[in-house]
Amino acid sequence: MKTLQKGFTLIELMIVIAIIGILAAIAIPAYQDYIARSQMSEGIQLSGGGEVGIAEFYQTNSRYPTALASVYSTAATASKVGRYVDTVTGAASGSSYGITSTMQATGVNANVASKAVEIWTTDGGNTWHCGPAKTAAVPEKYLPASCRDTGAI
Repeated sequence: MKTLQKGFTLIELMIVIAIIGILAAIAIPAYQDYIARSQMSEGIQLSGGGEVGIAEFYQTNSRYPTALASVYSTAATASKVGRYVDTVTGAASGSSYGITSTMQATGVNANVASKAVEIWTTDGGNTWHCGPAKTAAVPEKYLPASCRDTGAI
């Protein structure tokens, strides 16, 4: 009498486990990069919140404000401005003004922890650029393609 094989052989199971392992080895780093980019987007968004205030102040006074907190309330917060962003600061440098968001040191992806992204203007707020900050710069691969300008103040 013939017996029918039921189930999978050990080799078949090992092949399936190897394939799952290879897929996981590719997917996990890609997912970590995705998480880092999504966390950095909060920094860009919070920095962008000060654009209108800076532009209006410049149009009214023909100069940049001495303190970002005078035109953007989020900047007045001492720390933990957002879920992933620790601080938002602003500074004038000659004819430029930059708004920098610094990520928290803990509770964020390790690749962007304590790193900073900056938006800046050189024409009184008519045009804004976005990119890694000069100090504690975030690697460009964790920024959206539209936020990879160089020349932060």
